[in-house]
Amino acid sequence: MRVLGVDPGLTRCGVGVVEGVAGRPLAMHGVGVVRTPADAELGQRLVAIEQGIEQWLDEYRPELVAVERVFSQHNVRTVMGTAQASAVAMLCAARRGIPVALHTPSEVKAAVTGNGRADKAQVGAMVTRLLRLDAPPKPADAADALALAICHIWRAPAQNRLQQAVAQNRFQQAAALHASKAAAQQAPSQAPKPAPNHAPKGRTA
Repeated sequence: MRVLGVDPGLTRCGVGVVEGVAGRPLAMHGVGVVRTPADAELGQRLVAIEQGIEQWLDEYRPELVAVERVFSQHNVRTVMGTAQASAVAMLCAARRGIPVALHTPSEVKAAVTGNGRADKAQVGAMVTRLLRLDAPPKPADAADALALAICHIWRAPAQNRLQQAVAQNRFQQAAALHASKAAAQQAPSQAPKPAPNHAPKGRTA
C-alpha cells in the first residue's frame, strides 16, 4: 500500500509518501512541504496548496491519502487555517477517486511511538528509525506527514477487519428482518370470521 500523508497547514502543509504493509519494513518515496506566503490572500494560499498536492498525487500515485483530523485548539484562527488546508487535501483526493482516511494526532503518536502524548522530537526520531533515514525530516510538518502515512499502513488491517465485521453484522440484521417480514406475510390471518346471520326474515304486510 502506498499512502500519501498530509499534515495540513496554511503556511506549511507537510506531505510524505510511504509504501509498505503492516509487519514488514516500510519505504519512504518522498517527503516535503507545500508552502504559502503568510501575507497572501486566503484564496491564493488555498490554490497554492491545491496545486502542490496535485503535483504530489501526479508524481507518486498513492492508493490512499491520510490526513490529520482537525481538532479543537485554543487558537481559533490556527484551527480554521488547518481545517481549510485539510479540506483542500481531501478534495484533491476525492476528485481522483482516491480514498481518504483521517487520523487524530494522538492516534498517530500512539501508533508511531507508543505514546499518544509524544512530542514532535520523539515522533521525528521514530519516523527516522522506522524508515531507516539518515536524519529526521525537517521541518517537523514533513515528519508528521510521514507519521500519518505510517499510522494508516499499520492501522489499516485492523480497521478493515472492523469494517468487515460491521458490514457482516448489518447484513445479518437485514436478512433477519427480511425473514421476519416474509413469515408475517405468509402466516394465515388470526382474526375471527363474522358469524352467519340466521335470524328469520321479517314478513311483509
